[in-house]
Amino acid sequence: MQHISWRVSTFSVPNNDCVEVGQALQQTLIRDTKNRVGDRLAFDARTFAALIRSIKEG
Repeated sequence: MQHISWRVSTFSVPNNDCVEVGQALQQTLIRDTKNRVGDRLAFDARTFAALIRSIKEG
């Protein structure tokens, strides 16, 4: 099993109401901080970039 280093946004609040982002091979993963063993979303680089762009644009 591959080790994934997860990152939490510096904008996260102390009660863990946030998501974490990790890098795995050719995918960027997103998981819920409150449920770290639960499901994860996986995106290729192009789709993840589009997601971030869309979030920034509101």
